[in-house]
Amino acid sequence: MTDFIAVERQGSVQSIRFNRPEKKNAITSAMYNAIASALRDGDASPDVAVHLILGSPGIFTAGNDIADFMSIAQGGEFDPDASGFLQALATTEKPMVAAVDGMAVGVGTTLLLHCDLVYASPQAFFKTPFMDLGLFPEAASTLLMPARIGYGPAFEMLCLGDGFDAERAQQVGLVNAIYPSAELEARAREVALALAAKPAAALKATRRMMRRDPAQVLARIDEEIAVFRERLRSPEAKRAFQAFFEQRAAAPKRAVGE
Repeated sequence: MTDFIAVERQGSVQSIRFNRPEKKNAITSAMYNAIASALRDGDASPDVAVHLILGSPGIFTAGNDIADFMSIAQGGEFDPDASGFLQALATTEKPMVAAVDGMAVGVGTTLLLHCDLVYASPQAFFKTPFMDLGLFPEAASTLLMPARIGYGPAFEMLCLGDGFDAERAQQVGLVNAIYPSAELEARAREVALALAAKPAAALKATRRMMRRDPAQVLARIDEEIAVFRERLRSPEAKRAFQAFFEQRAAAPKRAVGE
């Protein structure tokens, strides 16, 4: 486990929080494993009815650390904990609610496609820069995103790479409602507690019927990982990573507190 993922319980709602704000909640292998374990443990527990996924004030998550991608591009292996995390998202049987304040980048956006309800602050921003990095979408997003928000907006996000602010995300159906940052977490928790109060068996059966077959989602995850792994070692991706690190090295350094 890791301190960078905080798991707490309030009543029958289990909250899973990204807790690495000094690194913009960039997700490490240990963090992927901790989230997957929390989802599996919560699903197995009769005391948990709903999962609530949270970030830190002002940042949901910057997604996977690009340094990890660079390592794979140079010959490393695709992170099995990331694969396990994606599989856990696809097979979780209890409702998932998310509250997004600030940036949700890459898998920070695609994981939301597995959530049943998503709430955001006006400062939320959703971006999937896979194409700009010479990569490929993941988390079954090539299947789930067109189904959730429509082909045009999905192509705009996944291929054109345009980010969506909270208003646009609500317009296309990625976000259910927008609340001020100071109210966001409390509002999302209220909804999670309301869901948890519903008859559990009826809720589980209804959710199962409304969602895609997990086997189909898992198959798409595997297909995407295969292409993602191939793209990571492509000349396009290596050039994109190199340009990213050169640009970051050339950026002016900020003083502490700026």
